[in-house]
Amino acid sequence: MPKASLYILLVSILGLIELPAQNPSNKSSTMDDGVQISVLGYHDFTVDQEETEMRIRVDKFRKQMQLIKQLGITVISLEDFHAWKQGRKELPKKCMLITVDDGWKSFHELAHPILKEFNYPYILFLYQNYVDGGGRALTSAMIRNMMTHGATIGSHSVSHPYPISFKNQQQKGEEAYLKFLRREMGDSKNWLTKRFKTPVTTYSYPGGYVSKEMLPLVTELGYDYGFTTKPGKVMRDSTNSTLPRFMILGNYDRVFEFATDFGRGGMPATTGILEQPDHPVFPEAGSLTQSRLPIIRADLSKIKDLDPETLVMRVAGFTKVPAVFNVETKNFSWQVTRPLRTANCQVTVTWHNLEGAAPEKPLRWSFQIDREAAYLNQEQQP
Repeated sequence: MPKASLYILLVSILGLIELPAQNPSNKSSTMDDGVQISVLGYHDFTVDQEETEMRIRVDKFRKQMQLIKQLGITVISLEDFHAWKQGRKELPKKCMLITVDDGWKSFHELAHPILKEFNYPYILFLYQNYVDGGGRALTSAMIRNMMTHGATIGSHSVSHPYPISFKNQQQKGEEAYLKFLRREMGDSKNWLTKRFKTPVTTYSYPGGYVSKEMLPLVTELGYDYGFTTKPGKVMRDSTNSTLPRFMILGNYDRVFEFATDFGRGGMPATTGILEQPDHPVFPEAGSLTQSRLPIIRADLSKIKDLDPETLVMRVAGFTKVPAVFNVETKNFSWQVTRPLRTANCQVTVTWHNLEGAAPEKPLRWSFQIDREAAYLNQEQQP
């Protein structure tokens, strides 16, 4: 898959796509209950290749899955989602539904074991022509194996057309366009159902492209839900044929931060956690500490021409703090003086060199506080 354009990147982040006017029959008939569901969308995975919009490193993916657990967000199955959407099941106020598009073999090799470890269910959106396609494509055997360990199969069309392909087909007239859509949306559903002997009730729009002609076909062809690439939370009364989804980008962590923000106000709880600081820090970025009074430290020994007089440490909830620089170890540290009360602590360290120039970016990271363990440890202290 080629890199998304800057426009598509902005669309994914800011939700600039204007979806077609909705058919009232596609609107959910259930009343909103205050539950919010973030639907996460992934594509390709790697161990050490460069990250792109479509490709994410597996160590970052593991960190994201751990953060979901630490933040107390419930990962639900499609079955849970469907029962809730129909008003037959109550869910916690903060939930996530994980989806993976296309069918890259890297998902089976790298990401599926992590989801299995966390016991997280997910939807695997496959496009017909890529299954058993050789090379980097998933095989039917791999897919069947994953179905026994949390995977539900959804359709991603027959050939994964790009938006330009849809527009070219539209120019051929309504009859030809509808025939094309029924083949892409309908034939893929039938093929997947027969091949994997499972109901296929969900569809994800290739490239996030949605036209008004597709919306009634979602219901006509037997899909319960259509997932877009427009970011946002799913509510119980959200339109079933155009459900929002956060497409998680390998090279832009803010999308995941938006997905994990459930309206607490201020910065999302995961802000900065996925950033990899250029220098050793403690507590480590993304780590979980059991102390509410940790020592926060940055090892700046590799910085050349550092002017210690310009060092500043800021900690969320404290702003600027009286951190101390050790001239021998080149560590800049501060002992927290009052118990941290939030689940996430964000730290920023800035400086100038001897010529007065600041670095291209400050040292910034976040870590998590295990508040239950921290309170327990505090109670146990003499």
